[in-house]
Amino acid sequence: MITNQALQNTVDGLKNLTRKDITIVDREGKAVATTELDHNPELQPIIEAFINSPAENQLVQGCQYFKVFDNSLAEYVILLPGEDEDTYRVGKIVSFHVQSLMMAYKERFDRDNFIKNLLLDNLLLVDIYSRAKKLRIDNDTKRVVYRIETILDPDMNAMEIIRGIFPDKLRDFVTAVDENSIILVKELNERDSTNEIEHIAKTIVDTLSSEAMSSVYVAIGAIVKDLKNVSNSFKEARLAQEVGKIFEADKQIVNYERLGIGRLIYQLPIPLCRIFINEMLQGFSIDDIDEEMFTTVAKFFENDLNVSETSRELFIHRNTLVYRLDKLQKMTKLDLRKFSDAITFKITLMVSKYLQHREHQAF
Repeated sequence: MITNQALQNTVDGLKNLTRKDITIVDREGKAVATTELDHNPELQPIIEAFINSPAENQLVQGCQYFKVFDNSLAEYVILLPGEDEDTYRVGKIVSFHVQSLMMAYKERFDRDNFIKNLLLDNLLLVDIYSRAKKLRIDNDTKRVVYRIETILDPDMNAMEIIRGIFPDKLRDFVTAVDENSIILVKELNERDSTNEIEHIAKTIVDTLSSEAMSSVYVAIGAIVKDLKNVSNSFKEARLAQEVGKIFEADKQIVNYERLGIGRLIYQLPIPLCRIFINEMLQGFSIDDIDEEMFTTVAKFFENDLNVSETSRELFIHRNTLVYRLDKLQKMTKLDLRKFSDAITFKITLMVSKYLQHREHQAF
């Protein structure tokens, strides 16, 4: 259904063009948009009688009334004060405009409903292709799903902001399947690479962050080339969102195709993870490592196990870094200066994070 704000914008714009006051009421007789300061409540009985009459328009007590239909039922009534021919003509124009607006909203609703069911795997294969053809949605086109999570002020509408970024309603679809996130199904060009896809995500993050002053988290699914596989990209974006919050919590953009080993760990059984941790740490706990050591290890990994570069970026002497690595080796029996031990410790940290996450979910 058309929003009241869209109807108000319509009557405001038409008044500027026609210099006529316009009021739109719904089928219950409630004013949903008006250019008059005060809508006359005494007109209520006249409106009710007009809605129940077979007439499409009528003139009563110096005011002209026009119906706007939806499937043969009066959805709205347009009111314009005045008895002259010019007022009648303006009323017909307003009725036509609202009728066209209503049809456009219905078409968007049909597309939105189709995309939601497509994402949730609620359609048979034959229905996907037949309904897509009816709604003029291409089948053999590259697409990717973005899952956008943000918390906005109640006065802000994140979905409309995103629709403003991607206004092509025949190629890009913005919808929601739950209360926690917004879904963008984005059509791609044949040459679009992972970098272009992530650039689009950055545009979303930057726009929402600046306009809504809110934190934003975007997860990206894999590229698909057939409409029937869009639901797979949606599932992958959801998985990327969950995995990213465990292993890459500091990032605002997470791509399913770049999850790496985190995706593998996320699918491991909990008992197997516990066995691995016990074997690797032999009774030692990750919680025994202090924040300074974690920062050191993270920077050491970031610099590809380069001692000199790590000590420089941490603003510490090389010997201080060596001392910390030796201390960690005594605690864990792993020397991070050796590639195999570094890999083992990195995986151990990730498995520990995953276990903590699952245990937190259990509570």
